[in-house]
This record gives sequence, C-alpha cells and structure tokens, in this order.
Amino acid sequence: MTKFTGNLGIGHTRYSTSAASEEVNCQPFVVHTAHGALAVAHNGELVNCSSLRKMVLGRGVGLSTHSDSELITQALCLNPPYGEEEDGQPDWPARIKHLVDLAPLSYSLVIMTGDRIYGVRDPYGNRPLCIGRILPPKVFHEPGSFNINGGGDNTSDEEVEGWVISSESCGFLSIGARYMREVAPGEIVEMTRDGVRKVCVVLPPETKKTAFCIFEYVYFARSDSIFEGQMVYSVRMQCGRVLAREAYIDADLVSSVPESGTAAAHGFSQESKIPFAEVLCKNRYVGRTFIQPSTRLRQLGVAKKFGAISGNVFGKRIILIDDSIVHVRVASPPLLYPCYMGINIPTREELIANRLTPEKLAEYVGADTLEYLSVDGLEAAVRHGMKGKDDPSAGHCTACLTGLYPEKLEW
Repeated sequence: MTKFTGNLGIGHTRYSTSAASEEVNCQPFVVHTAHGALAVAHNGELVNCSSLRKMVLGRGVGLSTHSDSELITQALCLNPPYGEEEDGQPDWPARIKHLVDLAPLSYSLVIMTGDRIYGVRDPYGNRPLCIGRILPPKVFHEPGSFNINGGGDNTSDEEVEGWVISSESCGFLSIGARYMREVAPGEIVEMTRDGVRKVCVVLPPETKKTAFCIFEYVYFARSDSIFEGQMVYSVRMQCGRVLAREAYIDADLVSSVPESGTAAAHGFSQESKIPFAEVLCKNRYVGRTFIQPSTRLRQLGVAKKFGAISGNVFGKRIILIDDSIVHVRVASPPLLYPCYMGINIPTREELIANRLTPEKLAEYVGADTLEYLSVDGLEAAVRHGMKGKDDPSAGHCTACLTGLYPEKLEW
C-alpha cells in the first residue's frame, strides 16, 4: 500500500461472478472514457444479464468478457439516459440511477471516478454494503466509543481522516476505521474528500419486500460483522437456541464444525444445558471452502481442513452443529435450490439434500440422526434482534432454501 500515492482507491477479493475465475475477469473493471477512467467492483450477480447485454451491444458497445461486472461497467458509460449533460460533464449519479432502474438485482457496487467514489446497493438490498470513518488514533482507541448502530463518538466530519466502504464491517478495524452505517437497499451514496452524502434511494416495487441474503448470517459473513443493527455472531447463537428447541436430543456434549458453526453450537449448548467441547481441530491455513469457485476445489479444501480431537470424541454421544453442510444438527435449513445472485450453486443436482432424505443422509455420513433448522426457525432467529424487525417491507432472500426468488429469472 505504501507504493500508492493517490487519495482514492477500490479493491476486490471475491471470486468472479457470472464468468470463469480467470485473470481477464479480475476486478475492479476499469474502462477509459472521454471523461477519464471509471473503475467498478461488484459483489452479486445480475439476474437479467441476457437482456442487459443485448441492450448494451445494441448501443454499439463491445464486450471483451462474459462477466456481468464488465457489463455493469460498460452500461454506466453509455450515453446519458435523460438528455444532454451540462457542460459535457458526466452526470454519474443519473447514470447510476439509470443502471439501478435497468437491473433489479443482485449487486453491491463501488464505483470510482477521478475524484470520488459511489457506493450502490440494489433495491432489494440482496448483498451487504456499509460505510465507515477512519478516525484519529486518540478517538479510535477511546473506551466505550463503539455503537453497533453506528457512530458512538463525538468526532466531527472535519476531524475524520477518511471514509471507507466495504461489504462487511469487520474489515474496518484493521485500518483504524469505525462502522458508521449500512448503505440502505436501493441507496446511492457519494464519497468525496468532504464526506459522504446520500444521492437518492431507488425502492423496489410496492408489492415486494427487501431481500437481504439470509445466508450471509448462516455462513458467508464473518462473525463480528454487523447487518441490520445486529452482530452476525448473535444471530448464529440464536439459530443454535432455536435448533435446540426444534430438534433436541440427549447427548454427552455439543460441538461444532469450526468456525461458522461454533456460535450456533454455543447457542444449542446454552439452551439444551448440554456442555460444549471442541472435537475438530481446524487447519488455519486452509481458507473458506464453501465459497471456492468449483466443486473440486471445495472437496480438496475440506479434505485438508479438519482433524479430530480423539480424546474428546471416543465413547461420547455427540451433537455436532454445523452451519450449511450436512452433519447431525444443522443450524440452517437444507440447501435445495441454486443461487443465481452471486453464489456458485448452479444446479439442484449438486445439492445432496435433493437426493437423500435426512434419514438416508444420516446413514450416508455415519450419524445416528440428522435434523435441520426450519426455515421459519431461521427467519425467527434473524429477526430476533434485528433493527426495524417490525417494518412490513423488510424481508430476506431465502431462494436457496425455498425456491422463491425475489425477481423472475431470465433463464
């Protein structure tokens, strides 16, 4: 980072979205326009990629990849949708709003021009995005200055050393930044050296609820991240408590598949009064396996990831809690349907819960019983401590669990 001299920057660490994980599809995507360079980083996957691609190509714009992220970038560079722009200068907020009108979901975007950064969430809020402030060290380290709902200190905008935007709030700590707030569903924010301002909010259709991906709570997010006014860890704990009520069984100890299943295991242990103990040792040098871009890479990762702590296992009746993979007590409903909004689950045939009943699956993995958390139980756990839980327009995407997608799919 010390080699960079600019005062603006965006980055991207996620695998590619709709196209292959190859160098040509690496983000951010950068295009050079008559108004200077434009860079875009994207989390999610467009559900209307085919029609948008046809529209962009029909306007005479060439595309060099199959990535929907490049498609977003080029769509922003099209001629202005609402007539002429003053003084020949691009009206980026108008162009971004036009893109939001064209593409209902799924995306969180960071868009960088020569002197500012825009943050964008789709109208359904399907993927997360939040804002933070880089604070002076004396303020950042003040005891009691953190607030889960944002703010928490008396620092004025003049004292703030910088502004940051991220998919998860957990990334702020390492750079001395403090969580401020989430970008709202459909919101476009503009960040300059003078601060952050809300440009506008594009709402979903009146008949639709927001559709934040519920699997962010189950698996994707780090436990210390904040969504909807609550910490992910507390939601996973609550999932474990609900699971203990729905699928109690007597045992000697409760354990987990680390690490995303650990909070749920503690919740199950507290509710059931069965003690918790570790039975699996995780190889810290193997990364997240579920989000690897291919089945083969996921299988190789799992094989290297865990070892059993035999002294805690031998002769014991164990309740093993996992988040999203099939083991004894699973703090999530079964995955039954593909996700077309940014996660690599392309077919139903890949998902073992579609091929085996819980009883057969228990037999397959060598377990005595296997139970999942219900969809209603998961939704209740998520809304238990959620900010704005009484808002009738607030919802969550459960498409991978129920097959009910927020928008009609093109394929």
